[in-house]
Amino acid sequence: MHLGMDEPRECQYNQICTHSSSSPADTPHSNKRKVKRKWQVFPGRNKFYCDGRIMMAKQTGVFYLTMVLILVTSGLFFAFDCPFLASNLTPAIPAIGGVLFFFVIGMLLRASFSDPGVLPRATPDEAADVERQIDANGASGPGYRPPPRTREVLINGQTVKLKYCFTCKIFRPPRASHCSLCDNCVERFDHHCPWVGNCVGKRNYRFFYLFILSLSFLTIFIFAFVITHVILRSNRTGFLSALKDSPARYPSTTAQHL
Repeated sequence: MHLGMDEPRECQYNQICTHSSSSPADTPHSNKRKVKRKWQVFPGRNKFYCDGRIMMAKQTGVFYLTMVLILVTSGLFFAFDCPFLASNLTPAIPAIGGVLFFFVIGMLLRASFSDPGVLPRATPDEAADVERQIDANGASGPGYRPPPRTREVLINGQTVKLKYCFTCKIFRPPRASHCSLCDNCVERFDHHCPWVGNCVGKRNYRFFYLFILSLSFLTIFIFAFVITHVILRSNRTGFLSALKDSPARYPSTTAQHL
């Protein structure tokens, strides 16, 4: 009696086990590999590095020039000026210069590698719906005019005009603009800066501002103490001898003016 009841259970158990087994091609791991991340199918002209964590413009040549100018100028200052100034004035000079240097590099990298505030483009369904709304306002024919590129909305009781972007298929928020180099709509777009290799917008404007401010302080700091070094050496050995003993004078000054 018990044998007759146990056999169906065993068959049912074996059937479930066979049905639940899956081939290696249907594993969740293989399904994840088929899915592409958003930066891999990004429609703009930006370049992505480090698995999408770094976002830059397509033209990055001037950015590398900016890095070279800062590194060469600061390197000459630390190699030829700081040893003399630290021994004759105070060791705080190279310490302050080092802090300024690393802060400038940090802000430059943050401004260059950060998302400036790119607005996502409309999906195909959203774009088709917007185009239907625009086409409903006009009729095709000989006297047909293109639909208006603006839409008026109420924000805090005030009427605000939103401009339509035919590339991104969206109505841009106020102060947003489309960058022709990166082919993106950027929120609070300021400008496209080739020196940092990225657009300057809402999400990286503070880094760009701090980079410009700190770079100005670093330039003034290096120039002032280069002149101080020349004056101190001139009082000891003469002006021409001071220039010969400090070969960083001409390259560093030239790099600062560039």
